[in-house]
Amino acid sequence: MVTARRGPRSGVEDRWYKLVWETDPVTGQKKRKRVKSKKFGKGKRWRARYVDPNGVERARSFDTKVAAQKFLDGDVTTKVVTGTWVDPDRSGVLFRVVAEKWFDTKKLRKPKTVAGYRSLLDSLVLPQWGGVPLRDIEFEDIQQWVVNLSESGGYRFEGRGLSASRVNQAFQVLSQVLKFAIKSKRLAVNPAEEVELPSVVGAERKYLTHIEVMKLAMAAGRFRPLVLTLAYTGIRFGEAIALRGSAVNLDTRRITVSRSATFVTGKGYVETDTKNRTIRAVPVPAILGKELAVLLDGLDPDALVFASNKDGYLTSTEFRWVFDQALAQVGLKGVVPHGLRHTAASLAISAGANIKVVQRMLGHKTAMLTLDLYGHLFPDDLDTVAAGMDAGAQAAADRLRTA
Repeated sequence: MVTARRGPRSGVEDRWYKLVWETDPVTGQKKRKRVKSKKFGKGKRWRARYVDPNGVERARSFDTKVAAQKFLDGDVTTKVVTGTWVDPDRSGVLFRVVAEKWFDTKKLRKPKTVAGYRSLLDSLVLPQWGGVPLRDIEFEDIQQWVVNLSESGGYRFEGRGLSASRVNQAFQVLSQVLKFAIKSKRLAVNPAEEVELPSVVGAERKYLTHIEVMKLAMAAGRFRPLVLTLAYTGIRFGEAIALRGSAVNLDTRRITVSRSATFVTGKGYVETDTKNRTIRAVPVPAILGKELAVLLDGLDPDALVFASNKDGYLTSTEFRWVFDQALAQVGLKGVVPHGLRHTAASLAISAGANIKVVQRMLGHKTAMLTLDLYGHLFPDDLDTVAAGMDAGAQAAADRLRTA
């Protein structure tokens, strides 16, 4: 049996009074009389009633008739007409419930990404919003939360503000959950839109020269081949420690980068595909080839090229212990292992590599990203362009004079 749905209608009723029929003792005629109801003086007097687009009758009480009518005219009628009405039963669910549903949809992401989402939810997002119904989350509250994170750090980090990067990451998780709620028909609009976020100031990049690379590599001792690999190929540290012997071809002087190893809290180092899920080949300079030849001599094709002394993946901690001492020994400051990618880009550009070559070497998703990061390193061709245009103009002027 199909239940008949009610047609769309709305109205405001007085809960404290009701109309009853009574018979006039003189004329015998029936007329309606306003009398107090059983609910007189109890709760809010005025009730706004309406039938939602699903045919379900709903009601909400108010202290004044004006407020009840305003609710119907604005919050209900306008939203129904514009298609932004959301079932209050669905929008009344706690943020925590929807956040967990959203998190479950991210299980196919890389382990480190999933672990990052979990950490942000548990430490920064859920402590603030977990127990709040979706419909009660408002723009101004989100903006204040962002400010509080920047200034004091929030619940678990009271007294010390978080970095702009960390604040932005927490906000992005919140916003993604709210967007998920919209797609799930639990919210009509995202209250996190246009929230002002702290600016992230990029760290100054340090570009090493060939001489500085050589000095650093020699000071790094047993990690000399790894330092040269990072500085001359631009591969990421995670990609380097996941390299197997079979990925290095010294005949063609190419390294095939297809995997990356990353530390994940609770799981240790986990090997996955590369950051952009692509496979790329990077060139191997002859000087690096000689270093790698020593490592590959007698190495099983499936064995790690840069393994830990304790077997397994080389950890960042183990490498940094030697790397930082090598930096101090040669008098270099402001350099981290990841920064050697910048050096690789700089040295490649100096050698004449164009933007597409640098993009492929570094494994960037787009050439625009590479250009944004390293465009300032390319030679300034403005003078060349001006000289060429001047030559063309002079030729045209000479032809006109001859004519």
